[in-house]
Amino acid sequence: MATDEHYFTADPKAPFKRVPVRTNIWGHWLELTTGSGVFAQGRLDIGTGVLLQDSAPPVAARTVLDLGCGYGVIGLAVAIAVPDCTVTAVDVNERAVLLANENAAELGIADRFTAGTPDQIDPAATYDEIWSNPPIRIGKEALHELLLTWLPRLAPGGQARLVVGKNLGADSLASWLTDQGFPTAKVSSAKGFRVLTAVRATEP
Repeated sequence: MATDEHYFTADPKAPFKRVPVRTNIWGHWLELTTGSGVFAQGRLDIGTGVLLQDSAPPVAARTVLDLGCGYGVIGLAVAIAVPDCTVTAVDVNERAVLLANENAAELGIADRFTAGTPDQIDPAATYDEIWSNPPIRIGKEALHELLLTWLPRLAPGGQARLVVGKNLGADSLASWLTDQGFPTAKVSSAKGFRVLTAVRATEP
């Protein structure tokens, strides 16, 4: 677990070791590479698994953001399942960005999947959907700042799909997001996690 503790730092100090992982998402086998100093090295973490298992692919979306992408599994799964979709993935961790882009190239979808650090993402871009297993452990204030930076980039009527641990404040986060103008519903609950959807209201 030590290598996970600082996965939200820009430049992890742990020696960089690539570790393979194989997982089946929405009927597609994904052969991916994870790495030390990046969240969920060598595995599909439980929260992300709940998010993907309890959610259908966003078949109507044409632009999707994978927020806090890690090695890219959420955004890569979306890009594979929805061939008409373009996915942008963002993470502060430079190793995560590197691995996500390497995985996209290996899967042959680098033309529709691009990962970058926040300053590399077009600030004018908008998204039909945002998918995220957000980094709750960065603290409430930093988490709120993160979400209020990216959720306003949803297109009007667009939605964010988030997975959050129940014991890490999923219910209070849902209430807070609703108060911020993103009506939020609890869609499902499994293995100690809740899946939430937060909608950006359609502009008048």
